Amino acid sequence: LPLAAVALALLGAVSFVPEHTGTWPHALSGALALGAGYWVLWRINPGGMGFGDVKLALGAGAVLGWYGWDTVLLGTFAGFLLGALWGGVLVLAGRAGRKTAIPFGPFLITGAYAGLLIGAYTA
Repeated sequence: LPLAAVALALLGAVSFVPEHTGTWPHALSGALALGAGYWVLWRINPGGMGFGDVKLALGAGAVLGWYGWDTVLLGTFAGFLLGALWGGVLVLAGRAGRKTAIPFGPFLITGAYAGLLIGAYTA
């Protein structure tokens, strides 16, 4: 939760800079939407996703939301795609099975970073 609060505070400060590309309300709504989506996934299957991923999604949603909904969707999709691809590689290599736990945080961060790179470029 500190990550989300700090991200929103810093983005709020940046909103006073002339010619910035994002808006603070978009950052807040991105944080709430992505955090709520991950919270629902956590509530549906608490063993499948940890609450740390939910907290991390709040901060990632704030930063992605700064650039708009397209960036939020792109970063979220990229994270899930990267996680699925890595899981597939592990299964094909025989190093993981259906019940193997794979930390999702690195994929959430990498997907958000990819979404930021593309979102900032198109903004």
